[in-house]
Amino acid sequence: MNVSIVPALKVLRPAAMLVVVVLVGLVLGYWANATFVPGTSPEQPIAFSHRIHAGENEIPCQYCHTQARRSPSAGVPSVSKCVGCHNEVATERPQIRLLLDYWANQQPIPWIKVHDLPDFVHFTHKRHVLAEIACQTCHGPVETMDRIQLTSRAIDGSTQAGHPWKMGLCLNCHRENEVENGTDCLTCHK
Repeated sequence: MNVSIVPALKVLRPAAMLVVVVLVGLVLGYWANATFVPGTSPEQPIAFSHRIHAGENEIPCQYCHTQARRSPSAGVPSVSKCVGCHNEVATERPQIRLLLDYWANQQPIPWIKVHDLPDFVHFTHKRHVLAEIACQTCHGPVETMDRIQLTSRAIDGSTQAGHPWKMGLCLNCHRENEVENGTDCLTCHK
């Protein structure tokens, strides 16, 4: 009597293919996440240096990010804000010429967001700025960065480059500073 397991194996073929596809998807997803998300500093359309502007020239954060004290978003400076200085300062540098091209074409600079919280998190810069929390508390030492890096605060209060923010860091800060309703879910999740 001949007994064959081939018919039984044919039934398992779709399941085996599904497992292979899922494993390949997980590997590709992990690679893409490690490559493109935390720790990266995206290449911006203009190589803007916070080290030169906020560091060497000591321009306050809110001079350029004017919306920070009155809205949820800190915003990015308009091209006219940049041109206000660079119409006369360093006009022959290639990156400034690129800025002036945006100005001449009446186009906004398509900056790529570095610090981007999930949509289910409600964060307002206004509340933190009015509480006199320094920008560096959350964003790290931007005055030393040529390119802005994703930065978060560690449990010990130091900043960590390349690490996304986690809810526990916000909760710890709210507890340390005795924020009213600071640990209530609806404070940050609306």
